[in-house]
Formats: sequence, structure tokens, C-alpha cells
Amino acid sequence: MGNPNCERYLFLVHRHMSRPSPFRPPPPVEPPAVSAEMALAYQRYWRFNLRLIAGLLTLGGLVTFALPFAARELNEISFAGFRLPFYFGAQGAILIYLALVVSYIVLMQRADRILRQHADAPANGKPQPSTS
Repeated sequence: MGNPNCERYLFLVHRHMSRPSPFRPPPPVEPPAVSAEMALAYQRYWRFNLRLIAGLLTLGGLVTFALPFAARELNEISFAGFRLPFYFGAQGAILIYLALVVSYIVLMQRADRILRQHADAPANGKPQPSTS
């Protein structure tokens, strides 16, 4: 039998579903035009970003996969009183991952500052005095 309140308003659902949708996607927004120098600065920025990510992921992969494979050879080396494979298994790898994240943050902040300087520079090529 069902809920009588639901059956009373069922015609609204059918009427709404039979209408064409009033939603039309907005037209695509064109990005603002940039100078050739700014386009080159963006290209350098993203190339640096991709190379940095690839390098840091490579280092992380070496720490994750290469060090365990070389554990027997590294067993002769001790660090802070512990054998090197034990140190990396216990805490060294985590510290290296943390250093990779911090280095990415620091290097990308530097790259952002450089890109911001290119964006703030006037079109005539004369550099603006820095306020910081």
C-alpha cells in the first residue's frame, strides 16, 4: 500500500522528469593572454616541478626497494650503534621520506617566488624593487 503522502505527490516527480533539463554547461572560459616571456616562465616552472617530482620519487623508490635488497652487504656498516639495515628498517627510511617531503616544499616555494617575480615584472622589462 505504501505511504499515502508519497502517493499524493508522485505526479510531481513524473512531471519534473518529463521536462527537458534547464541545465546547460557554461561556455568554456578562455585563459587570459600572457606574454611570451611569461609563457616561457610557466614552461620552466612546470618542467622543474616534473623533474623534481621524478627525482624525489626515484630517491624514495631506492630507499624503499634497493636498500632491502642490499641489506646483506650493508650489514657490516653500523650507524648510531645499530647495523645499517636495522636502522633503515626502524627509523631511517621514515626520516628520509620526511626529508624528501621537506625538500619538495622548500624547492617549490623557491620556484613559486621566482614565478611570482616574473608575473609581477612589468611588460617593459624593468624589474620592480622588491618590498621584502
